[in-house]
Amino acid sequence: MTNIFSWERFWNIIPKLTPYLLITFQIVLVGLLFGTLLGIIVAILRLKKIPVIHQILSVYISFMRGTSMLLQMMVIYYGLPSLFEQIGININDLDKLIFVYLTFVLNLGAFLGEEFRAAILAVSKEQTEAGYSIGLTAKQTFLRIVLPQAFIIALPSYGAEAIGCFHLTSIAFKLGVVDFLGRANTLGAASGHQLESYLFIAIVYISFSLLLRFIFVLLEKKFSFGKKGATA
Repeated sequence: MTNIFSWERFWNIIPKLTPYLLITFQIVLVGLLFGTLLGIIVAILRLKKIPVIHQILSVYISFMRGTSMLLQMMVIYYGLPSLFEQIGININDLDKLIFVYLTFVLNLGAFLGEEFRAAILAVSKEQTEAGYSIGLTAKQTFLRIVLPQAFIIALPSYGAEAIGCFHLTSIAFKLGVVDFLGRANTLGAASGHQLESYLFIAIVYISFSLLLRFIFVLLEKKFSFGKKGATA
């Protein structure tokens, strides 16, 4: 039994894995930050229904929502260098982590774009009319009234995407990017003992997921309370 699991090995593995948690957090933060910005742009362009752009975005969203992130990462990693070679640009020497970042940004941009679009449509027209009535322009009304309310509406699904993003970071190891889980795999393969590593990973994943869920629940309650107070 002691050969299968050892508390000594468990405590020894923690300092070896913890530094690689930073790479996992970097992927999540970059993906969420730029994915959110892309999602807002996608949502706005989809609502405007600009010819050609609307069709291109429809194909982009269908691909991102209809395929696995692993497939998307492989298409980006192998497809982009080939595409850039056609115009004489070599990107084969780029850090593999950049391709991972790009995959997460494009994936989240598609999912969040649709969620933001639905949230914007859910904001009542009376809110827009109220903005016009106090002298705001269409742009000011959207930025100051519609977009903040849409974000509150989209907050639950945004929290779910954030948690899902954290769980999916393990695919980076497929490109040779050694993140938290990737390092656990290499240590386990070298020592022949993987249970301790996976137990620590499970504890971190569950703890971080619960923390994120707690934060977003608090945000939902805070903004919902503020919204009720404003409309009371």
